[in-house]
Amino acid sequence: FFLCRHDDLKEMLDSNKDSLKLEAMKRIVAMIARGKNASDLFPAVVKNVACKNIEVKKLVYVYLVRYAEEQQDLALLSISTFQRGLKDPNQLIRASALRVLSSIRVPIIVPIMMLAIKEAASDMSPYVRKTAAHAIPKLYSLDSDQKDQLIEVIEKLLADKTTLVAGSVVMAFEEVCPERIDLIHKNYRKLCNLLIDVEEWGQVVIINMLTRYARTQFLSPNQNVSEEMEQASLAKRKPYVMDPDHRLLLRNTKPLLQSRNAAVVMSVAQLYFHLAPKAEVGVIAKALVRLLRSHSEVQYVVLQNVATMSIKRRGMFEPYLKSFYIRSTDPTQIKILKLEVLTNLANETNISTILREFQTYIRSMDKDFVAATIQAIGRCATNIGKVRDTCLNGLVQLLSNRDELVVAESVVVIKKLLQMQPSQHSEIIKHMAKLTDNIQVPMARASILWLIGEYCEHVPKIAPDVLRKMAKSFTSEEDIVKLQVINLAAKLYLTNSKQSKLLTQYVLNLAKYDQNYDIRDRARFIRQLIVPTEKSGALSKYAKKLFLAQKPAPILESSFKEREHFQLGSLSHLLNAKAVGYQELPDWPSEAPDPSVRNVEVLVHPPSTAGGKWVPPPPKKKTNFAFSESGSGSGSEDEDEEDEDEEESEDQSEEKEEKKRKRKEAPRKGSLESIISPVFGAVKTYELLHRMTGEGLSVEYYFSRQPFPPDSRMVAVQIQISNNTAAEVKNIRVSEPKLLSGMRVQEFQEIGKTLPPGETVNVVMGIDFCDSTQAASFQLCTHTRQFYVSIQPPVGELMAPVFMSENEFKREQGKLTGMSEITEKLTLPDKFACNACSYVFFLFLGPFPPDRFAAKTVSSGSLILVTLEKKTGNVAHLTINSEKMLIGLYFSFLCVVGT
Repeated sequence: FFLCRHDDLKEMLDSNKDSLKLEAMKRIVAMIARGKNASDLFPAVVKNVACKNIEVKKLVYVYLVRYAEEQQDLALLSISTFQRGLKDPNQLIRASALRVLSSIRVPIIVPIMMLAIKEAASDMSPYVRKTAAHAIPKLYSLDSDQKDQLIEVIEKLLADKTTLVAGSVVMAFEEVCPERIDLIHKNYRKLCNLLIDVEEWGQVVIINMLTRYARTQFLSPNQNVSEEMEQASLAKRKPYVMDPDHRLLLRNTKPLLQSRNAAVVMSVAQLYFHLAPKAEVGVIAKALVRLLRSHSEVQYVVLQNVATMSIKRRGMFEPYLKSFYIRSTDPTQIKILKLEVLTNLANETNISTILREFQTYIRSMDKDFVAATIQAIGRCATNIGKVRDTCLNGLVQLLSNRDELVVAESVVVIKKLLQMQPSQHSEIIKHMAKLTDNIQVPMARASILWLIGEYCEHVPKIAPDVLRKMAKSFTSEEDIVKLQVINLAAKLYLTNSKQSKLLTQYVLNLAKYDQNYDIRDRARFIRQLIVPTEKSGALSKYAKKLFLAQKPAPILESSFKEREHFQLGSLSHLLNAKAVGYQELPDWPSEAPDPSVRNVEVLVHPPSTAGGKWVPPPPKKKTNFAFSESGSGSGSEDEDEEDEDEEESEDQSEEKEEKKRKRKEAPRKGSLESIISPVFGAVKTYELLHRMTGEGLSVEYYFSRQPFPPDSRMVAVQIQISNNTAAEVKNIRVSEPKLLSGMRVQEFQEIGKTLPPGETVNVVMGIDFCDSTQAASFQLCTHTRQFYVSIQPPVGELMAPVFMSENEFKREQGKLTGMSEITEKLTLPDKFACNACSYVFFLFLGPFPPDRFAAKTVSSGSLILVTLEKKTGNVAHLTINSEKMLIGLYFSFLCVVGT
C-alpha cells in the first residue's frame, strides 16, 4: 500500500466514511515512518482535524506534528481547531493539540502558546502536563522574552507529584533556567524519592541535574573527611558527617545501577564517581562491567568512561580484570579501549598476567591493534620499574618480526624506554643501528637516527657509518627522516668532527636545496650555528648547549587523562572536546551552604477538616465497628459522638487512677502512643507477631485511616505491642527495613527502656507503599532478639477520601477517559444495593449521589473515581477512572469478587 498514489489518498480523506479516512491516515503515517515525503497531502489532512472519529483525529495530529513547522501558513488557518482540541475530553487529543500548537514556530502565536501551556500545566491528566513541560523549551527558543512567565510554569510543574511529569519538567528547567537553583531546593527531596519510578529518559535527565546541584550544595565527602578527621585526632572532635540530603541522593540512585537501560546505569555511575566518598565508589564497577555484555556501541561509551575512571580509581576495577580481556570478535576500537583499561590497571601484582595477555595480542592480524599493544607494553615498562628490562628485551625480540609495522612501532617504544637508562643498553642501540638497512617506515627510521645521535658517544664507531649510509639516500628519504639526518650530522660534528666533518657539510649542502622549506631552514640554521665562519672563526658557544643538552626521559601517560575535567557520561567527554550546550561540572564549595533551604513545610489535611495542622485525637479504647447496609456504624452520628466522648472521659479517668497506682504507666518520651480512631468502615486487626513466635511478645496492627503527620505520603499504621512474659522487654525498636524500590518507612522511635510484664504499648509508624500492595518487611528488635515481620496493605488502605461536588466529579471524570477508564458489568446482591463499592474498598461518600465515590492515593495523590449506575434489576454498570491503571484494574476485580 506504500505505492498508493497521493490522489487516491486525497479521495479517501475527502470521503464521508470514517473507515476510509482512517485507512488513508494509516497509510500516510506509514509513509512518514519510512522516510517518504507526504507534505503535499497537508491541505487534505488538515481538513480532518475536526473529525469526530477519535482514531482518525489522533493520526491527524501525528501528521501535523511532523509538518506543522514546514507548512506554517496552512497550519495557522486551523489554529482555532487546535484551540478547541485543548478542551477535548480525551487527554490524548488535548496533548496532541498542544504538541501541534507548539510545533508551529511563528512568533505571532506566542501569546496563544503561552496561554495553552499555562492551562495544560493545570490539567488533571499527567500526560497533558508532561506535554506542557515539553512545549516550554520550544516556546523559549521561539521567544526568549517569555522566560519569566515560563519560569512560573516550571516552578508549578516542579511541584507536581506525578512521576510522569518529573523528567520532562527537569529537562525544561535545564533548557530555560538552569541558573535558578532556588527552584530545586524545595523539590530536591521529592525528586530524589520519585527518581526510582520515573521513566528511564527522565531518570537520566534528573540524575545529571542533581549531580550538578549536589556539587554546589554539599561539601566534598573525600577532601573534608580527611581534613576533619585529622583535626578530630588533634582536637578530639567528631569527624565530618555527610549531609543527610547528600546521603539521600546516593541512597536513592544506587538501586538504579540494576536498571536495564545502559544510559541510566551510566548516569548513576558518573554521579557516584563525582559525588560519593572514595570508599563507596566501588559499587559502580560491577554495574559497568555488566554493560560490557551489551552491543558494541554501548561497550564503546562505557569503556571510554571506565578508561578515565581507572586512572584515579584503579582499585575498584581490579577484581574484574578478566572482563577487560580482548576477544577476537571485538571491533578494533573496542580492543584499543580495553587495552587502555588493562594498561591503567597494571601493577606489580598483576603485571605478569597482563604481559602474557599482551603477547597473544601481538600475533593479531589487526595492525592498529598490534601497534596499540606495543605502546601499552611501553607504558607498563615506564610505570612499573621492575618489569622494564623484561619489556625492553621482549620489544627487542620483536625487531626480528617479519611484519614491518610491528618492528617500526617497537623501535619507537624502545627509543622512549632507552632514554631512561641509555648507558646500560648500548648493545640494543647497536642492534637498532643495523636495522636502518631494512626498516622503511619513516617514523621508525627517524627514531633510530634520533637515538644514535642522542647517544652517539656510546656507539662512537657505528654512528659515523650510519651517517654515511643516510647521506647516500638523503634525497629519497621522507621529510621526518631528513630532519633527523641533519640533527645526527650536527651532533657528530660536535662530538667527532674528525670523522664526520666532510659528511656533515655534504648533508647540509644537500639540505640547502631541498624542496621542503623546513629542511632548508634547518640546514641554514645549523650551518651558522656549528660551522666556523671567517668572522667568528670558532664554533658558536651555544651549539653544544643546544644539541648535546641532556633530555628528560619521556613520561608515557594515558591519553584519557586529558578528559578528566569533563563530566563523565557527557558527549564532551566522549569527543574530548567541549560540545554545544555542555555545562561545566561545578567545583565543591569551600563552606557548606545552608541546608535549611530544602526544608519544606507540609500541611496535612485530614478528611474531617479543611486543612491546617494535624492534631492526634486523645487515646481511647479500641472499638469494633460494625458495618451496616447504609455504610455507617449503628445508631445516629450524634449518638456515636456522644458514646465516643463518654468512652474518652472514662479512659482518661482510668488512666489518671492507674498513674497514681503505678508510675511505670506514664507516657514514655520519644514514642507515639496515641491510638488513631478509624474514620469509616470496620477496622480489621492483623497479626504481625504471634506470641509463640515472639517468645511471649505479641504484636498486632491495623490501619488507622488518618493522615500520618510527619509525611502526608505515608500510610499511618497503628501497632499494639504486648508483653506476655514474666520478664521485662527492653529496647523495642524497628531495624533494617527491606523495602522494594521507592518504598519508605518512618520508624517509630525506641519505646523507652522497658516494657513491663503484662503491659501493652501502642505506637504509630508511617509507611510509603508507593501505591502498591507489596509488603514492607523489617526487623522488630528487642534487647535480645530480632523478629522478621512484614506489613501488607489492602488496596483500600492506600487511599484517602476526596470531597467534591457532582459537577466537579463529572468534570474530573471527563478528563480521565480513554486509557484511564475501566468499565465492568456487575450483578448486585439485594442487600448490598449501590453501596457495594464502599463495602469492598472502604471508600468515602462525598456530598454527591451515593452511586459515586472519589479518593486519592496516599503516596502519589492520583485521583480514583468510581461510578456505579444501577440498570435493570440487580444489574449495574461500574466505571472506574484513574491515573493509576493497576489500581483501577485491581478495584474492578475486587468489585466483581465482592459482589
